[in-house]
Amino acid sequence: MMIIAGLVVAALLVWALAGQGQDRGGGSNETAAGVETFGLGSTDAELARLFETQQDNTYVTGTGIVERILSDDTEGNRHQRFILRLASGQTLLVAHNIDIAPRVEPLAAGDMVHFAGVYEFNEEGGVIHWTHHDPAGRHRGGYLRVGDKEFS
Repeated sequence: MMIIAGLVVAALLVWALAGQGQDRGGGSNETAAGVETFGLGSTDAELARLFETQQDNTYVTGTGIVERILSDDTEGNRHQRFILRLASGQTLLVAHNIDIAPRVEPLAAGDMVHFAGVYEFNEEGGVIHWTHHDPAGRHRGGYLRVGDKEFS
């Protein structure tokens, strides 16, 4: 019995030292869907790094202020679009699929939006999409939250 307990402790120690049991916040991990993922609460610095290194396909979370509301993208799946400004000054285009998730309403310039979704690089600061659940259940879902209302 003592030998088995010792083996279990040794296995857990090796696993922890390899970093498998830690959420390091800034570290990224590969998900089953092939999307890089940051720990909950991605920082503006992490989002700036993604922009600077032109990264794509990375799950992030954060908070920004609505700077401008754009017209819906109606080609293919419809997307509600708006620009968020982070505290760092970086801007993000949010493309929220309204064929899958409810439209964020009401929404106005100056509103604070908490988001989770997939970051894609673009020259203006980046795009956040997959801000909704995956109806097929194969992709990590995201969300948009304004006040106490969540849209996913």
